[in-house]
Amino acid sequence: MRNLTLKHFKTIQAIIKSGKIVSAAKVLGLSPSALTIQLRQVEEEFQLALFDRTSDGMRPTAAGLAFVETAQAIEEHLGLLEDKMDAIKGVRTGSLRLGVVSTAKYFAPRLMAAFMKDHPDIDMRLAIGNRAQTIDSLRNHDIDIALMGRPAKEVPVRASVFGDHPLVIIAPPEHPLVAARDISKERIAEEHFLIREPGSGTRISLEIFLSDVPGRIDDLGVEMGSNETIKQAVMAGLGIAFISAHTIAAETEAGRLVILDVVGMPIRRQWFSVMRTDHAISPAMATFNDFLMRKGAMYLPLFGKLYPDKAG
Repeated sequence: MRNLTLKHFKTIQAIIKSGKIVSAAKVLGLSPSALTIQLRQVEEEFQLALFDRTSDGMRPTAAGLAFVETAQAIEEHLGLLEDKMDAIKGVRTGSLRLGVVSTAKYFAPRLMAAFMKDHPDIDMRLAIGNRAQTIDSLRNHDIDIALMGRPAKEVPVRASVFGDHPLVIIAPPEHPLVAARDISKERIAEEHFLIREPGSGTRISLEIFLSDVPGRIDDLGVEMGSNETIKQAVMAGLGIAFISAHTIAAETEAGRLVILDVVGMPIRRQWFSVMRTDHAISPAMATFNDFLMRKGAMYLPLFGKLYPDKAG
């Protein structure tokens, strides 16, 4: 492996991303023949094929995927080295790619603004996606830190709690259950639910909550693609929803949505800061994570109450 260089690693990464030698060569500013020679050198080094040559392009083999995973790790460590050198020189700079699940978009911008005010020289980028998209970003090393309600199990991660995450059931103000108190699980299970896609954190929590009501989770409700769509549908009277309390602050304060008084609610989950265990922790990542642990909960939407007033 002493014959391998950074150019070899960049070559394989480019081929995997583009799927074709010609496209990868254009990205790297090299000729296709030069790229082919570098690929052949790597394959000869390991005596393994890194790609299957197909009519659709270059598809990575298991060896190719293993190689590019190491290439990504090297890239991360080089970035970490640069940040450490800047830190030694007293330069408080760096970059941070933050990924958040869609539910967290209601507080992530305020949290970022507070952090960047204290650390203006750290370049931050924000990516918002559903749970599956955020986990894919972690898996592909596209983000450094993810904010999510349930740590990913699909990739090796370290997770730290930075705040409470209450989940509630909401209805439009004219719903007949708005005036009810201590609504039982069995009674609320009779309602028509508007739900997120399979795999979303709130849907998993709802399935757990209703799991002991016979047959209820077999037909959970109507799927909708975002919290915003669900909120609009509830306000339109299409059903009720189980949702993060952090997504409905404005609507409950304005009286457009009401939190129902259901026994066992709110369900209290937690917000996590999540990093890959095999991701080198840069000074910027460490600084942001420390900020989350100390101040993150301050930027979560607050509610004066999570239940309607008790009947007098």
